[in-house]
Amino acid sequence: MKLLNEYLRERFGCKVYKLSLSGAWTCPNRDGTLDTRGCIFCSEGGSGDFAAEGNLPVHEQILEARKRVEKKNPGGKYIAYFQSFTGTYAPLPYLRKIFTEALEEEEVVALSVGTRPDCLGEEVLSLLSELNRIKPVWVELGLQTIHERTAAYIRRGYPLSVYDRAVRDLHRNGLEVIVHVILGLPGETREDMVETVRYVADSGAEGIKLQLLHVLKGTDLEKEYLEGRVPVMTLEEYTDLLKAVAAVIPDRMVVHRLTGDGPKKLLTAPLWSADKKKVLNTIRRELDLNSQEKR
Repeated sequence: MKLLNEYLRERFGCKVYKLSLSGAWTCPNRDGTLDTRGCIFCSEGGSGDFAAEGNLPVHEQILEARKRVEKKNPGGKYIAYFQSFTGTYAPLPYLRKIFTEALEEEEVVALSVGTRPDCLGEEVLSLLSELNRIKPVWVELGLQTIHERTAAYIRRGYPLSVYDRAVRDLHRNGLEVIVHVILGLPGETREDMVETVRYVADSGAEGIKLQLLHVLKGTDLEKEYLEGRVPVMTLEEYTDLLKAVAAVIPDRMVVHRLTGDGPKKLLTAPLWSADKKKVLNTIRRELDLNSQEKR
């Protein structure tokens, strides 16, 4: 497997940071099309709690997001990442406007759009393909799991076949695919989670994001956690699981994330995940990633 920082340096020739942006849209799992409650783990911010304010123009969002990381990235480039809610769930003219505005920024080298596999109609695919001829466009799909019983529990709202079709359609249009997977979903065994990652690799996705299940305040998942129905992993358990998962990730696949953390003000559990430096250092040591990067 290849880690994101290494991959970005190879591809763009410099350090590249992601800027989390918002299109101020919603989600079919929120507006009543499929449900009104959202996925069981999803915060009020629609998994975009670190994104810029959605009521600002894209240019201003990018300026604000850059200010937060410019000391870490002097002279570097950026990826415009539309992270919150469902990034293709809006009228086509609006999508064209904001995506184009993001790509017009000189420092932006690519566009990444987080969305659902069931929100990729032909017009949207055509637009993304058109923009991909200007600068690279990545589409991030929220799969989380391949197991239908878990998908029903988290209220994902679509069957696995929809994911399969979305990957085929995106590749047919020349677009790169990154898949989000949550590790530690209630009821899933170690083998279940490894099976999900293997399936994503076999689907041909170019990248994968591995997300530790964490419980955020105000979510339905928090209610179940407080009732004692949702176990969370220790750092040692999670790191050990990552070793098993890493074994089925092919060398060609880029790992965009090895864990994840919610905003500290919203985090209910596991609290160890808030110590990001310790978590990443532990993962890197246990997976021997430092020596891999030196090769």
